[in-house]
This record gives sequence, structure tokens and C-alpha cells, in this order.
Amino acid sequence: MAPQDGPMHMIDRTPEYEDFMRRLRDFHIERGTALDSEPKVGSTHLDLFKVFNHVVAQGGYDKISEEKLAWRRIAHELGIHSHNEASTAFALKEKFYKNLAAFEIRTVHNQEPPPKDILEDVTAKGAGLLTRTRENFKGIRQSAVGASGPDSAASGDDGTPTRERPVIDAGGSARASRGLREAPAQRVIFQPDTGPSRTRAAAAQQVPNHTNSPNMSQHTPGIVGQHGQRGPSLFHRPATVENMASQVEVYQPRHIKALSLRPVHTPSSAPDNFLKTKRQQRQASQTNQGLMLPGTGFDGPNIYTRCLNALRSRVPAEQAFALNHLVKISFERGDKFRFDSFPGLAEGLVEKALHVGNLFYHIDWTVSWDSTEPTSDVGLLDGNSGTSDIIERIRDLIEKELPDVMQTERYSDELLLVTEAVLTLRNMLTLSENAHYMADFYPLKDLIIIIMHLPAKDSLIELKHMALDMAEQITPFLDVGSDDPLYRTLLWQLTSDDRGTILTALRALGRISVNLEATNKLGDVPSQTLERIVSWLLLNDDELTDACLDFLYQYTAVVPNVDKFIRSLSPHVLVDHLTRLLAHGAQKTTTEKVLAPERKIPSRDEIASIPEDLTQELLKIDEPERVHAWVRSFFEEDSQSSITQLSAWQAYQGAFVAPLKAIGQSLISPADFIRNSTSVYKDSNAQVHRDPADQQQRFIIQGLRARPAPLSVDGVEYKKCEWTLDPTRPLLKCGKFYLDAEQMWNHVMADHLRVQRNEQGQFDNVEREYMCTWGSCTRYRKPTKMHLQDLACHVNTHITSPPQEPTSRRWVIPAVTLAVSNEETQTQRDERNPNLPPQAAGIPLSAVLILRNLARNVVKTDAEEDLMKAQGSDGSERGGWNERLFRPVQPRLFEILAENRALAPYIASLLEYIRVEAAEDGSDSE
Repeated sequence: MAPQDGPMHMIDRTPEYEDFMRRLRDFHIERGTALDSEPKVGSTHLDLFKVFNHVVAQGGYDKISEEKLAWRRIAHELGIHSHNEASTAFALKEKFYKNLAAFEIRTVHNQEPPPKDILEDVTAKGAGLLTRTRENFKGIRQSAVGASGPDSAASGDDGTPTRERPVIDAGGSARASRGLREAPAQRVIFQPDTGPSRTRAAAAQQVPNHTNSPNMSQHTPGIVGQHGQRGPSLFHRPATVENMASQVEVYQPRHIKALSLRPVHTPSSAPDNFLKTKRQQRQASQTNQGLMLPGTGFDGPNIYTRCLNALRSRVPAEQAFALNHLVKISFERGDKFRFDSFPGLAEGLVEKALHVGNLFYHIDWTVSWDSTEPTSDVGLLDGNSGTSDIIERIRDLIEKELPDVMQTERYSDELLLVTEAVLTLRNMLTLSENAHYMADFYPLKDLIIIIMHLPAKDSLIELKHMALDMAEQITPFLDVGSDDPLYRTLLWQLTSDDRGTILTALRALGRISVNLEATNKLGDVPSQTLERIVSWLLLNDDELTDACLDFLYQYTAVVPNVDKFIRSLSPHVLVDHLTRLLAHGAQKTTTEKVLAPERKIPSRDEIASIPEDLTQELLKIDEPERVHAWVRSFFEEDSQSSITQLSAWQAYQGAFVAPLKAIGQSLISPADFIRNSTSVYKDSNAQVHRDPADQQQRFIIQGLRARPAPLSVDGVEYKKCEWTLDPTRPLLKCGKFYLDAEQMWNHVMADHLRVQRNEQGQFDNVEREYMCTWGSCTRYRKPTKMHLQDLACHVNTHITSPPQEPTSRRWVIPAVTLAVSNEETQTQRDERNPNLPPQAAGIPLSAVLILRNLARNVVKTDAEEDLMKAQGSDGSERGGWNERLFRPVQPRLFEILAENRALAPYIASLLEYIRVEAAEDGSDSE
């Protein structure tokens, strides 16, 4: 099995993924090509967004294709695992080539991709897409047809993947190679043996040696020479050598003098001989009516029948041939290779695999199909109903003393045949129909048990893993009890330290009776095994955690199992671990929900009065810069607001007409004022607006909004005096602006409180009745007797408030929002109804289902009754096991209920089970 490090490849349907797929579909529609939005590599659906980003990050299609075995590395990094890495790499490259290559050229390299007839419509072999044109691609295809050359591409993954074929070992143990046919080695010219089926010496005697003759073709019949005889030529050169490799063209056979040839008669060189042969066959068929001649009319059995008969023959060489081809067929044609189509094949494979017992014990395992035959013999297996005491028989066997490092040739060959027989069974059982068929074949179960109880040797690790794989495939179709030998064997594997053994055993146990109506009860699980499974949940191993959760889900679904678990272990630890796994792989996100949208205060034509000091500063500036400075001081930019031209002109005229007249200067004309006032901010302009109500025209300046307080020339905002002039008229404010807080304080003291300074220039701290009418202040709204110092300190709190930024856009009332936290865990879409929202999946779903099993079944156990009786005797604590187990984690459960939409339905169901009724008033203790 190929290593599967890292998470499996899955499609993450994020908003970025949806946007990428939309752009990719539009690109293919524009290009006129077909898009496979979720292509499959083996059994894995590709996330084209992930694949595209990862390939582009590694340099793109061309760079990866030029690197040796790069596509295999890309497949491994993307989490695409399979048993055949070469096939997976080529499939991944082909899917990228068909769906994403042209899109990469357009979006990443900003080039126009090649036409589809030389890109999508041809094979993904090779690279160089950025430089591919019709002219050079034609040359590439012609060169690819050559006789010899390097591999299909530098990456080693571009060509169609094939299995490696070992070289035939003629002098070995008569083992056939793994290929049905063997091709000659590369760069070696194949020379057919045209001589008769005799020894080399005999052939040399019969054929005269004419190699020394300059005209060898004149002496050897059948060789085309100067006189026109036909036959094989030693120095034959084809008429055209356009596609011939250089090695072929210059090749000369070694030991040319010792080469012996014989003429080969063909219908062209010897037509009389062939006509005579046909005439004889026709006469024989007429004389023998209906009689079939030997060697005619029948091609022999097919390869399947040939292998089955060879396997039954018990001849080692024949069995080696059969098993070699059966392994290859089961690997490459597993979808059509079924046991029910080849009666006797299962029996033959199991019989051969049982020979493993003779390698390590003094026993020959045989299968008895006679129900009347006694099974007292230790090596006799019951083929009709299974051998119930097979584990006890194995324990009584005496092991042979065999070194695991040094092995004999016979031992190695026999173990290889057994391994190939088991491998064929394992490959065939991956087909569901074969697994269902073999579930009732009891010798297979006995074989699995025998293999799993073999001695602990390094040479048997692969064999034991294949036996576990077979058990995993057939257990969904088995209904086994706690005393079943196969069930006990699988439980025993959980004591191993091998991660692969533990994983496969857990999956096999968790899938018992999955495809049957019977319930998998998983009885008599040792407490030590349960404790190990719970402790494995702490490991950072998603695959092992998922297998443990599947087992625990099946285990906690049975009430007696929950009762045993509560009594023998600490269930609080399991509940804590499962609650932690509810957030496995979770991503926390926070979104803002708008409760009230953003609003703007309507603009008004009222323009603030100009302070005296600002007037003096602006008089120092010449026109039209004075207009620009005045606009920046009294207006801010707002594309959706406007002010009438008349109000702006009147405010400017009222501010400067008298001061300019006093210094002998004239005021700017209204037209120049409007033209210059609209040039301060880029989005402001003069417009004529027609009121839809009365159809009257209004001349406005669009893009300006009057500031609530003016700015100084340096950009500092003035502070407005909010003192109410008449208490009976609260809206009548002072409205004067001062840049300095001290100026504002002196203004309030002198103008509003009517306090005079003494001869030393200070205020006398006299006591009398004072009142404060600043803005909405209510502290001293009525006359209050106090010292002037106290009131001055109070006024100081109004005028020394923190200044606000001039550009803070205080006329915008921000939206009222609420931050909502979401927790997203693994989800997947329902294949039966893809339109439904994604459903919870993975480790979090398994964890909540186990918690629900515990909450539902613990109240039905005897341990619950014992706890309630104990609580009723002392009265110190109330509530059953649900109260004890789930009360500490309830806050976390409610948090997940509120934030995780995928798990919310399952959490709500769990909370219904663990709700405890208070004994006093019957109200929920929650």
C-alpha cells in the first residue's frame, strides 16, 4: 500500500472556490471547450482551486512536467493517495492539462493559449505549452514516432503508467515473470530464432557455413541476392531509413561467422508448397467428414481457465505461472474478476494459502467438506460451518525453529507462492460482490485466523496486513458473536504496537454487520482494550482518531456495553475528549450583522459666523486665494450634499464687505466667487436644480457641506460657545467661536456671567447666586449660591473638552452592528440531494454521535439504578450519570450550539437527552 501521510484531498466549497469555478467556467465557455468541474483521480474528486494554486506555486505546468517524478510529488502534497503512484500522477497531470492548462497560460502568464486542437484535443504527453504552435507541435509529434529515444517525458509520469516487469530468471526456481508477455531489453535489436527446434550443434551441421563467401546470398536459398532468390538477408537494409534510430542503422550482429540460417518458405517465395498444403487439407476434410484434425479448430483454454487448472495441478512451476498471472489480473482487472464466474478458484487459492502452516508448524492444514467426517484431526478444517476451536488448535502447535534472517530457497519460493495466493484473494475482495460472495466461505475465515496467529517475524508482516485487509472487506457481511474466532482474533490485534494493524483491525471491527440487518454488539471487549482506544484519541492522528470513533460509536450503541464501560473505566475522561473533538479542525470566524444602517445628517444652508481673528487672517490673503481659504474653513467635501449659491455668496459678502471697504479694497464679483468656490474640492460644481414640487430653479453648489464650526487657516477647529442667552428660549445660543480655551473662558466670564476684573486684573472670588446655561447642562440650571471659583471650575469642564478631529465626518451616524462568532467544522454535501446545505461530517460528527449514544443509553443501565439508589440514601446529591458526565461540559455544548450551524441539530438532540429535572419544583436545572 502506498503511504498516506497528511490529510486526504477534499473539496472545500469556500466563497473563493466558488468564485474561481465561476471564472473557470466562463473561460471554457469562451474557449469552446468542456469543463469537468469535479474530475476524479481514482476515487478522489479534485478541488480544481487547490490544484491550480498549488501547481502555480510550484512554477506551473511546464516547469513541473520537465522535472523528474514531479507530478507524483504534487499528488502526494495534495493528499491524493493510491496504490499506483504512476497512474495517479498521470491522471492528475491529465486533469490539469484538460481543465486548467489553458487557464493558467491566460491568467498567470498573460499569454494566449494554443488552439484547442493542439492542446485540449490531444494527449497530455510532454510539456512546453507556452511555446507550442501548430508548426512546432507537428514536429514534436513526428519526432515522437521515432524508433528509439528517451522516456516519454522528463517527469516520468507523462506516459501511460505501466507496471514494472521483472526479467525472466531461466536458471532460478522456475518462476514465471510478472508480465504475460516480455519485450526485449531497450537498445537491443530483437533477432528471431528462425532455426528448427533442435540444438545449436545440429543446426550448425545441417546448414553450410557460407559467411566467408563474398556472395553469401548466391549459396543460401531464400536470400535475395544477385540472382533474385528470396529469403532472410543478414545485411538487409530497409528502403527508407527516415524513422530508423542511429543504433539500428549501424548495428551488426556479433560472431557473424558462426551465424547459421535456414530458408523460410512464404507464399511469395514458395507458392507451390503452400498450394500443395492447402490441397492436402481440403482432401483430408472431404475424406474425414466432421473429424477435426489435431491442432485445428480449437485455440485452447483462455488464460483464466489455464490459471485455474495450473493452480489445481499442485505442480510448483505451474502454480507459479498461475499465481503470477492471477495477481496481475486481480490488480488490473479487479472490477471484472469475480469468484462466482470461476468455480473452484476460491478453493484453489485458499488451499494454496493454507500451505503457510507447513512452513512454520509441523502440520498440514486441509479443508474437509464432508460433514460426516470427524474433525478430531488438528489439521482438518471444517469447510461447511467453520472451525470453532481453531484458536485453541493453533495455540497447541509446536513452532519450527526457523531463522528469520537466513532463508532457504525452498522456503522463500513457497512463501512467495503463498503470498501471491493471499494477495490475489485480497485484491479480489476489494470488489463488493466478491466480498459478499466470500463472506459465507468459512475456509477463508479460518485462513485469516491462521495467518494472524503466525509467529512474529519480519517476513510475515506483509502477509498479516493482507489478511487484515481481507477481514476488513468481509466483516460488513458477517454476523459474528463474541465467541467467534475471527472476532476474538481482531480484538487481539488491538494489543499490537503496529499502527497499520490497529487501524485495519479497528475498521474491521467497526464495520461488522454494516450491510446486514443484524446489530453489531461488540461484546466482551477487554477493559484494557477500551482504555487503549480512549487514550488513542489524544494522539494527533486523524486517521487513527476516526477509526477509534467509529468503533466507539458501534460499541456505545449497545446498553450492556455502556454499563460495562461506566463500571470498569472513568467515563468522564471519554466525555472530555469527545467534547474537545467537537471542535476538531474548526475555523473561527466573526461576522458583523447590521442592526441599523449608516445614516447622514441632512445638510443645511446655515453657515457658521466668522470669528474676528479668522477675519483678520483672511484679509491678509489676496483674491481669489481668499475665497479658497474661506471655503476650506467653512465647508467640507460631501458628494451627496449641496448648498445654495445665494447663501454662500451672502455669507462671504457679510463677512468681508465692511472690512474690505474699511481698508479700501473691493469685493470679488459674484460670478468669480462661484467659479473659485467650486474649484477648491474636486467633486464640487455649480448646478441648476429644478424642484419637482414647484418646478422652481435653484442655483446650488453640489459637493459642499457647511461645517458646524469653522477651521483656522492652519486647520484647527474653532469651539462654539453653547451658552444659552435666554433661559426661556433654550435654542437661542451665543454661537460665537473661539480658537483658544482661555479666550472662551474669558468670554463666558465677561459677557455671560458679567464678572469684572479688579485692579490687579483678576476676578474676585465673591459669593452670590450663579447659574450655568451651557448647552444641556443641568447641574446649575437654577440660581445657586456659590463662590465664583466653584462656578469657574465648572465652566472650565465645558470649554476644555477633548477636541474632535476636523475630518471625522461627524455628520455621519455610523451603522449599529453586532459581532456574531461562527465556528465551522468539516462538512460535506449530501450526494442524494446536492441542493441541501452542507451537512456535518468527519471527526466532530462522530464525537457528537458517541456523546448522544452515552446520554441515551446510560439511563437504561444497571449502573444508573445503583447510582440513584445511593443518592436516595444520603440525599447529598441528586441526578444520575447524565448529570455527572455532562454538567461540566454543558457551557461548551451550548457554545457550540450557538456558533456551529452544522453541529447544532445534533447538539440540540444531545441536550434533550441530558436534561435533568429538578426534584423540588420540576423545573429544568439548565
